[in-house]
Amino acid sequence: MTTKPRVRKFRVRRSPATRAAPDSGQSGRSGQAPGPREAAQGQAQGQAQARQPRQLNAMEEAALEAQEDGFGAEPFPTAAAAGATAGADAKAARATRAAQVSAAPSREEELAAIRKEGLTGRQLRMARRVAARHGLPATSDYDAVRLLRRAGIDPFQRSTMLELVSAEGEAGAASAKGKGGPAAQLPQVVGDKQPQLPSKDVMDAASRAKSIMEIQLDIARRRRRKILLLLTRLAFFVLLPTLIAGYYYFNIATPMYATRSEFIIQKADAGGGSGLSGLFSGSGLATSQDSITVQSYLTSRDAMLRLDEEVGFKAHFSNPEIDPIQRLPEGASNEDAYRLYKRNVKIGYDPSEGIIKMEVIAADPEMSVRFSEALIRYAEERVDHLTQRKREDQMKGARESYEEAEAKMLAAQQEVLRLQEEMGVLDATSESAAIMGQINGFEVQLLEKKLQLAQLEANPRPNQARVEGVRGDIRRLEGVIAELRAKLTEGDGASGNGSLAAIQGKLAVAQTNMETRILLMQQALQQLETARIEANKQTRYLELGVRPVAPDEATYPRALENTILAFLIFAGIYLMISLTASILREQISS
Repeated sequence: MTTKPRVRKFRVRRSPATRAAPDSGQSGRSGQAPGPREAAQGQAQGQAQARQPRQLNAMEEAALEAQEDGFGAEPFPTAAAAGATAGADAKAARATRAAQVSAAPSREEELAAIRKEGLTGRQLRMARRVAARHGLPATSDYDAVRLLRRAGIDPFQRSTMLELVSAEGEAGAASAKGKGGPAAQLPQVVGDKQPQLPSKDVMDAASRAKSIMEIQLDIARRRRRKILLLLTRLAFFVLLPTLIAGYYYFNIATPMYATRSEFIIQKADAGGGSGLSGLFSGSGLATSQDSITVQSYLTSRDAMLRLDEEVGFKAHFSNPEIDPIQRLPEGASNEDAYRLYKRNVKIGYDPSEGIIKMEVIAADPEMSVRFSEALIRYAEERVDHLTQRKREDQMKGARESYEEAEAKMLAAQQEVLRLQEEMGVLDATSESAAIMGQINGFEVQLLEKKLQLAQLEANPRPNQARVEGVRGDIRRLEGVIAELRAKLTEGDGASGNGSLAAIQGKLAVAQTNMETRILLMQQALQQLETARIEANKQTRYLELGVRPVAPDEATYPRALENTILAFLIFAGIYLMISLTASILREQISS
């Protein structure tokens, strides 16, 4: 047993054609298709309103006519018998096709007749679903009704609707089962737009050529417009600024005169130079620091202010005869003057050769020479000042060393003199030599007395008086010798002086210290003399390679070169801006 499916009710907004139909309410309430009589009437009315048969164009007539195969009127042997029959059949088929085309109603007429039937939205949706199920290419709901009727299918029969609903229910259940939820069934909006159908007009060769010509003319017109816009932009952003710059350089710019000079910083040869210092003494590396320092000084504000005080830099460039761009305004600040100074004073340094190149620009050739000579003088003074402090420090240190050595030498002499006066010894060595001489003499006499005593005692009956006298002489000689030896080693206790050996040691230490101080004083004196010579001698000096000479023709402005440079600069700026704008436009539109 099959249960009728329950269909949800939807409120459908009807089109104006549907509301104007006379029996739309009855068909909407019944939900059934119109009867056979009404359909026959609608078809008869559509045929009565059919248009005249369409005229075939040139291409269709050429397709229907016989084509030349290249053999002319020569018949084929096998087709001689069937030629007449085939020609008759072809003519009959063309006549039948033309009659069918002229008798069949057009698509627009069929759609208009269907709209006049007053079908409800539910019926139209059902027709669209049935057409989709049968695979008919319907472009609208009315077109679906038309295609179904041509195929012999009534979309409004109950059996057809039941089959459609059951099929949709199974498909919806399958999709809901696959997705895990109920399938949504929404009403389809019925559109009133006319279907987009291919055009019936066939384009011939003349129309195609005309269209191609119009497209080519449009492309050429757009190209001319773009080229005109490009030329306008180039003229405004490149050519016009270039013309202004060229007019300024050729007609307004004040002639400027440049004075060039070159100089090098030399170093005095050192007598004791060896090693790496002697290796680089003749190259530019030996004075590279001095050259860089001089270059920095000549491009500093200090040099500009000094040049303004002594030569009048600001006053020269404030002359009203100079053009406004190169002229320094009245009452200009030091910063403005310094910017102009850096633009007109160009200094370069070649580290491989150690040469400093200077170019000074001024509105008058004589003033440019004066500026150059003043700057060279400033550079030479700066070179002298670079080593002045070093020389002063060397002189001061040498003088202090000599004074200290001299003071210590005098102190050592005073110590030797004090020891001599205190111990009463002029020369300890001489005193020791004299005492040793006495001791040697007394020892010789003592030896002679001992021999004499031995001779007397060798006699069996010696003279006791002579023996005792000799023994007394021996004792006295031994006492003198012992006293002299004690004087050398132990000193004189009664006078409070030490031994002669101690006195000799103290005097030797004092004399050695005095001799050392004398030697140090001599070396300090030699260093002092060397420092005095170096201080009086100039160790760094500036030597001119190219002297400043006043030019007889203006060096600047270089009108043609500057104009070309301005053109290249403006063209580069325009190109960069155009590329940037194109890239941004592409990024935004993509």
